[in-house]
Amino acid sequence: MLDLTDDLSFADTGFLTHLAWLRENDPVHWHPHPDGGGFWAVTRYDDALSVYHASEVFSSRFGMRIGTNPDAVAAVTQRMLIVSDAPDHTQLKKVLSKAFAPSEIPHAEALTRGIVHTLLDEAVAAGEVDLVEVARRLPTRVVCALMGVPREEWDWLGGTMNAAFEGEDEEARLCAHAEIFLYFTELVSERRANPGDDFVSRIAHDQRSAPGGKRPLTDEEIVVNCNGVLAGGNETTRYSAAGAVLAFLEHPDQWTRLRQSGPALLPSAVEEVMRWTTPGVHVLRTAMAATRIGGTDIGEGDRVTVWNVSANRDEKAFPDADRFDLGRTPNRHLAFGGGRHQCLGTRLARMEVSIFLEELVARVGAIELIGEPKFTASNFTWGVRELPVRLIR
Repeated sequence: MLDLTDDLSFADTGFLTHLAWLRENDPVHWHPHPDGGGFWAVTRYDDALSVYHASEVFSSRFGMRIGTNPDAVAAVTQRMLIVSDAPDHTQLKKVLSKAFAPSEIPHAEALTRGIVHTLLDEAVAAGEVDLVEVARRLPTRVVCALMGVPREEWDWLGGTMNAAFEGEDEEARLCAHAEIFLYFTELVSERRANPGDDFVSRIAHDQRSAPGGKRPLTDEEIVVNCNGVLAGGNETTRYSAAGAVLAFLEHPDQWTRLRQSGPALLPSAVEEVMRWTTPGVHVLRTAMAATRIGGTDIGEGDRVTVWNVSANRDEKAFPDADRFDLGRTPNRHLAFGGGRHQCLGTRLARMEVSIFLEELVARVGAIELIGEPKFTASNFTWGVRELPVRLIR
């Protein structure tokens, strides 16, 4: 059996076969942890959806991924969106979502298109590129621009964020995280004193509900959630955009279909790319009371993992699920999670991938693979990490 706690088990695509076996034979599987104890692995779509929708039973505040340091979670729980439960989660998300609303950032589409133009023009001019490096810069630059981060600091902040999650050792990752927190601490202080028309300024001067009335978000709440927004946006769009290109290389008929169909196919194409790539592999929840999932008894305090990447390949929810089909409808995938904890940046990620695909087919006639694709070895956020290609006009 595959060890779901071992990141090296996810260094290629073989884990998908193991998860398919679990879906068929043991969909609510008890997975022992090497250090003792264990967790439930939920792999079917309907069961995953039931966990997401029962947020009063399945808590996020004790951590949302396997292997999380409990002390690190305790330091930010009920202050960082992804490790909070209601009512704090509700109030935090209300403020953060408002700052990302279309009415607040009407320039987001034009901004994203300009960034994609620049990145693809440079890539096509180079001819041979690592497509992941192109895709990596897209969400970082968009989110940094929306946050009001100075242009000259975009790539530095993006590189530091990558180092925080992909550094060679724990010390390097911790140092990178510390740099990011310090950066946002200073940025929040500056925006409180000199507000602008950006995401950080908006949340720094908004208020959330709290016992006894309303209050501003604390510096800590803003800093940890800015970190979360940057990290989440970076990983989802990067892996989806690069994964889309790999999917086109593996399914050239769908590349031809997209080029011939024009903008009409883009909405369903984006959803299929999200389903197919599913960068957020799993999430963790903690059962606050005894319950049942798919007929299996779950004890109070049990840890439950939802495997989005498996649910999105469930044949009962997605007929012919192992076929990459840009016209697939309906396509109610769980790439952004579900329930109250559905990803804050869902609309932005969809827009980024849509514009990337639209501009890619407008600039590139053919794509050739010139090296072996490599994948991120991670059971949490996964995708292609190296994709050497030749772009032909």
